[in-house]
Amino acid sequence: MKVSKIFVKALAAVLAVQSITSLNVCALPAKNNGMRNMTTMELVRDMGIGINLGNTFEACGDWIAEWSDNTPSAYETAWGSPVITKEMIEGMADEGFGVVRVPVAWSNLMGENYTISADYDARIHEIVDWVIDANMYCIINIHWDGGWVNTFPDNKDECMRRYETMWTQIADSFKDYDDHLMFESQNEELGWESVWNPWGGTEGKAESYGLVNEINQKFVDIVRASGSNNPQRHLLISGYNTGIDRTCDPLFKMPEDPANRMAVSVHYYTPAGFAILEDEDASWAKARSTWGTEDDFKELYEQMDMMKTNYIDKGIPVIIGEYGCPTKGKEPDSVRLFLSSVCKAAYERQLCPVLWSTPGGHYNRDTCQLEDQELKLLFNEICDSSQKQPVQIAGDVNNDGQFNISDLVLVHKWFLAAPDAELINWQAADINNDNQIDVFDLCLLRKMLAN
Repeated sequence: MKVSKIFVKALAAVLAVQSITSLNVCALPAKNNGMRNMTTMELVRDMGIGINLGNTFEACGDWIAEWSDNTPSAYETAWGSPVITKEMIEGMADEGFGVVRVPVAWSNLMGENYTISADYDARIHEIVDWVIDANMYCIINIHWDGGWVNTFPDNKDECMRRYETMWTQIADSFKDYDDHLMFESQNEELGWESVWNPWGGTEGKAESYGLVNEINQKFVDIVRASGSNNPQRHLLISGYNTGIDRTCDPLFKMPEDPANRMAVSVHYYTPAGFAILEDEDASWAKARSTWGTEDDFKELYEQMDMMKTNYIDKGIPVIIGEYGCPTKGKEPDSVRLFLSSVCKAAYERQLCPVLWSTPGGHYNRDTCQLEDQELKLLFNEICDSSQKQPVQIAGDVNNDGQFNISDLVLVHKWFLAAPDAELINWQAADINNDNQIDVFDLCLLRKMLAN
């Protein structure tokens, strides 16, 4: 650590006009301990790698109400999942995952005027609690939800009312959770071929992107206007159809956010013949059983580099909200190679990769382990906790996970050479990143605490 030689004179000037005695708690605004003073980039990096609780709480369909007892568990199990238990969630943490994405179809059991079911909401709360209790982050969203979002272009006013009504309820219900809970604006449906055909020119392109941007802005505005921790909650913004190339298009805009706490979400299912199709061809791709050619790796690296260049390098965090492939009709070694390669390529570029896993898929909900334990070893190697860089929370010199008045007082005492003043994490005080601590950092720390 380097301390500026001009520090003594500069500090004397500061202390001459402002005594340390002015730094009492009453003189500063009350701080909410529920939300740590960390950037979204720091938070996303702290997630490590993740997994989806897929085909569970986003299961939907009219037939469920007709053929079941019409309870939350009926929807939870409709697409093949067992009833989720705390042990299943804890198993995800034990396997090395740091974040669980929970897709949700909030329209299940919905009442009049888009009123979300209290029972369904309570069940999602239980899942979120289990995830956070297992020392993981949790992401909840509005998922496909029966496809009503697809009708936005033809029924904008009513769809926007529904979207706003739903997010107002969700935001209010979960407003007291700390920053281990993240809200995601939507899934893959923001972007409409009925407005713009990506394979048919540019007609309607600006209009389709404009509507995507408007919906994402509405999401941010709703959450920020709600109470408790939501004005500072970290938010995940759905990219255009969550496609990497489309989200990197200049027409896609991140919303305006007074808190500046947002990440962008994209998905990775490329090449489609391997990552989506099982063992039958489709009109748009031929099914593949293997992956791992030179061209495959080149394509992967180009896509991940595109997100790094367009977002990470510009200070915008990225979460790969879904990536994966089926196991049916696939060579097991290729499945393992694909999943570990995508995870590694994303993580090395500071992106957070979240594996898509469904009942009978990569994570066994009966054994509470990954089906492929060789894949687990590869995942753990990618995100080894012993190699993982600690999260740097600006100002947190006592390394307790938050920046508050205690840190500022400690820095002052350290400047005055108090014998009990030890900066456990001195780099956190280097606010202007010049590899030294001086009066300029001190002023910035005071400003941060006052805001």
